[in-house]
Amino acid sequence: MRDYQNEGLIHDPLHGYISFTSGGIEGEATERDLIDHPWLQRLRQIHQLQTAWWVFPAAEHTRFQHVVGVMHIASRAVAVLYDSLREACPDVPSLAYVESLMRLSGLLHDVGHGPFGHFFDDRFLARFGKTHETIGSRIICEQLGDLIGRVRRNPRGRLADDERLDPAQIAFLITRPKGAPTIDGAEAPRWLRFLRSLFCGVYTVDNMDFVLRDAYMSGYAARAFDLDRLLHYSFFSEAGLTIHNRGVPALVRFVAARAELFRSIYFHRTVRAIDLTLADLFSDSGEFIFPGDPTTRLDEYRRFTEWSLLIDVARWPESDDPRRRELGQRWHELLNRRLRWRMACERTVFFDPGTGEQGSIFSRAEFFERALRDALPTELRDLPLRVDLARHVNRPGTKGPAAGQNHLYDTSGKVRPLTDSELFRQIPFSYRICRVYSESHEHDATLAAALDSLVGPAATDDVTNM
Repeated sequence: MRDYQNEGLIHDPLHGYISFTSGGIEGEATERDLIDHPWLQRLRQIHQLQTAWWVFPAAEHTRFQHVVGVMHIASRAVAVLYDSLREACPDVPSLAYVESLMRLSGLLHDVGHGPFGHFFDDRFLARFGKTHETIGSRIICEQLGDLIGRVRRNPRGRLADDERLDPAQIAFLITRPKGAPTIDGAEAPRWLRFLRSLFCGVYTVDNMDFVLRDAYMSGYAARAFDLDRLLHYSFFSEAGLTIHNRGVPALVRFVAARAELFRSIYFHRTVRAIDLTLADLFSDSGEFIFPGDPTTRLDEYRRFTEWSLLIDVARWPESDDPRRRELGQRWHELLNRRLRWRMACERTVFFDPGTGEQGSIFSRAEFFERALRDALPTELRDLPLRVDLARHVNRPGTKGPAAGQNHLYDTSGKVRPLTDSELFRQIPFSYRICRVYSESHEHDATLAAALDSLVGPAATDDVTNM
């Protein structure tokens, strides 16, 4: 009989019922212990959509909902892939071990995020050479390691008596590859490197959930792509994670849906205007936002969320400190969605495979802004404006440390790299949305003409700011 007493259920609008272990043998930990831990519960106070929730009112979902969904998709992926993984890597641990490892990696992969997600990485953590992944790895190994090591089962199985989950393996899986794939100086086993491709690649347990979730919650699409078909045609070959030729249409649909979410949601003109405003605020408020490198202050970081930050800055206008008071007035404008920058014009530039951007006018915003100002009439060259070069890449990623995913099983029965020739016949390799923002719409036509001189005229008319 199924152990209903020691199993819990979460109902999710995308995945239906998501099961997790709860209760059990004394001395053991369960998945619920991690789900209910303060490090995971803080993710309820960090939006999944960074700043886009200010533009899409229904998209109030959080990192917490997302990581629970990723845990669930990880289970589904293991159920499909384990047998082929064992054939490719005979030394792989038991099914229960791999599933528990993947489930907890999915649950914990965003545990290091700060307010506004990836924006916080770029605008604050980068000052200390950190990312949410490096902080998450510290949290997993130092703060949650003992609890992880005492997890002995998942809803579908129990670890062997001689198996114990290793927090360092979870940290390895959730960290973007850089250099040699090692754990504590030793080469990571092949089966673990293969599993890493389910967190770092074209389609992962992470981005398969957020594409579905963000599309649904924003109102973009009720079902953005066919998750069932994508998983059904995936397996591990000797080369790594591989998709059968029959699954390529589902993969193309996934890549296209993800690209369209970037264009329509993450890179929405007003979202990017908010980001420009927020970037200025972070630049000037850094010393007040958080006192230093979070890895040296993990207890404080655990209490640091979007809720705590936005409550703090809302009080700054009444501060006795003149500097904090002035910053508080600026934060007050943002909190009331009164933005300084309005989009004057935009153009989208598409790139084919092999078309390099490095060293071009698109490589850095300051280069582009300088060229744009030079193209303006002399009397407008000092006009207050901001340039935004939003970039999205639909890259197979078959080279470098991320290799291991992105292989194709074709009709001849051969496994070969999944190159742009299969995946991107109808999808651009990459694109940039080049936008110019100013304080009013007075000079929109002139700015658009200057932008055209750099990137060419738009195929469609510009749209006005929301």
